[in-house]
Amino acid sequence: MGHLDEPTFKTTLAACRACGGAAFEIVTYLDRQVSVMLGDANDDGRWTYDGEKLIDGVSRVTCTGCRAVAFESDDCPRCHAAGALPRAAIASRLSVPRRCPACSGNDVTVIGLAPAVVTTVAGTRPPPPVPRALFGDDGFQVMAIACDDCEWATVTDDCPLCGAPGPLRPRP
Repeated sequence: MGHLDEPTFKTTLAACRACGGAAFEIVTYLDRQVSVMLGDANDDGRWTYDGEKLIDGVSRVTCTGCRAVAFESDDCPRCHAAGALPRAAIASRLSVPRRCPACSGNDVTVIGLAPAVVTTVAGTRPPPPVPRALFGDDGFQVMAIACDDCEWATVTDDCPLCGAPGPLRPRP
């Protein structure tokens, strides 16, 4: 669980304490799956998270009306390392090979954590998140790679966001 649990998150989004507004910009890290061929993305990928993981990755909530900050933390949302969130803005610590090291296949599937922004308005369904970084950009942190042709796979041992050593806390 991130620093926000579901009840606290709902309370944070109920109304802005400064202006009473009900629209918020949420900055979070979310799971994103990307198909990769010869080291290059085939597409922009797709989101593979659920509501709990959206809340788990939140680092900032801002009122869209008055820009008041309703929640902010620079701790890593994945492992809670104090002040470590800025370390997630660099290139991925886990490199994606051009070919599978086991079978030399061209295609792999990558699961990463991507920074994203979601804008919510009370009483409406939020639109899909907007990624702030895609595969290959600084900030997109690869956490797992699997070959599409054989059983080869690898997962980062350290925190995929900030690089802090494990063990990692369980995710919802």
